[in-house]
Amino acid sequence: MSIAAVLIVKNEQDHLRACLETLSWVDEVVVVDAGSTDGTREIAREFTDRVVVEDDWQGFGIQRRRAEALVTSDWILMVDADERVTPALRESLQAAVAETAPAIYTLPRLSWCFGAFIRHSGWYPDRVARLYPRGRAGYNDALVHEKLDNPEGLPVRPLEGDLLHYTYRDLRHYLEKSAHYAQAWAEQRAARGKRGSLVAGVGHGIGCFLRMYLLKAGFLDGRQGLLLALLSAHSTFAKYADLWIRTRTSPPPEDGATDR
Repeated sequence: MSIAAVLIVKNEQDHLRACLETLSWVDEVVVVDAGSTDGTREIAREFTDRVVVEDDWQGFGIQRRRAEALVTSDWILMVDADERVTPALRESLQAAVAETAPAIYTLPRLSWCFGAFIRHSGWYPDRVARLYPRGRAGYNDALVHEKLDNPEGLPVRPLEGDLLHYTYRDLRHYLEKSAHYAQAWAEQRAARGKRGSLVAGVGHGIGCFLRMYLLKAGFLDGRQGLLLALLSAHSTFAKYADLWIRTRTSPPPEDGATDR
């Protein structure tokens, strides 16, 4: 049974080479680029000739589905450029593909953030469904926080060995990604007729901090755990604030007039 590593990327020259070097054992590599302006595509072509540009961005789900459609192998391993397959995980993946019965496999993801691997805070084991038989499962079309659909009800099984995840370069990178996800989340909710509230934002933000830092033992991650809990609370509030602005505030008057 053959396996394809599939990546959707944009401006990932700092990560892509290290990621693809951990995937040298797969039968096929498919890279779908969303319009990079750095050296991402050139690096990708060093490892595969299956590099396609799809720069009319319609969301993460649609982009993953485009990538899935290019695969010819029996199995799909969906990987992000800031992730690395460890030797232990490679062995688990190869053993899973050797099985005759189709299934969806989840990978334990261990994230490096602000100078340390995060082993608590609800971040580990951050199991993600990434290995699945082509044509038997696939991603939905969500703009953000896309999910792997399982229309046939295939069994879901865990694999051993960590998928390393190098999440954020620095604080600015975190805030930029957080703002992007907040915007996409608010757009998606507003399109469904949902409305936002600042009170809800405050409540969800506080709940996020307490859950991460206390219930999920983020304090065991030291200063990184505290920082992540605070930043996650802020990001949660920002999502609801963005939705509130979109659904409960008025646009500026076209003639520039102001109430006096």
